[in-house]
Amino acid sequence: MATLELRTPSLDLLPGFVDALHRGWSRDNVGLEKTIADDLRRIAEDAPAFVASLDDVAAAGGPITLPDGTQFARLPGYNRWLWDGEFCGSIGFRWQPGTSDLPPQVLGHIGYSVPEWKRGQGYATRALALILPDARARGLTHVDLTTDTGNIPSQRVITANGGVLVERFATPAAYDHAGDKLRFRITL
Repeated sequence: MATLELRTPSLDLLPGFVDALHRGWSRDNVGLEKTIADDLRRIAEDAPAFVASLDDVAAAGGPITLPDGTQFARLPGYNRWLWDGEFCGSIGFRWQPGTSDLPPQVLGHIGYSVPEWKRGQGYATRALALILPDARARGLTHVDLTTDTGNIPSQRVITANGGVLVERFATPAAYDHAGDKLRFRITL
């Protein structure tokens, strides 16, 4: 496997991100096509603001809108781009200050996505391992991650990093995505 780095999103790395969007990849596994369109629109309107919005540890970006239109306060968080000499995915981390728990509308602390043409190289597993020390440094005792019941590769990524299955649950109606999910926990 090539050396994998987590890089803070930046304008100089943006072309690789945009290329992946044009090839059908999305950083959001829930609203794939909508997220692609929104990201491309926001980049066209103001690329520096888009890039800056991906690193929001102060939760200054305004409310989060769920697929059903419900809005909630934004949590602190950030995205990092996976880099192996070129763009190869993203990983996002969010948390609620002062606790390891998340509000009910937030399904997990960490989400990741690797483009189809970069899968099978261990990038998601390595990216998750690289972000866990920061979660620990922020005082979290655990992180929760969710995945679809049929997403075996993602389940392997989580268990390779010490994740233990906590529960199977129905996707909340606000997400407009029917089906069950699995919640895993990684103790830090």
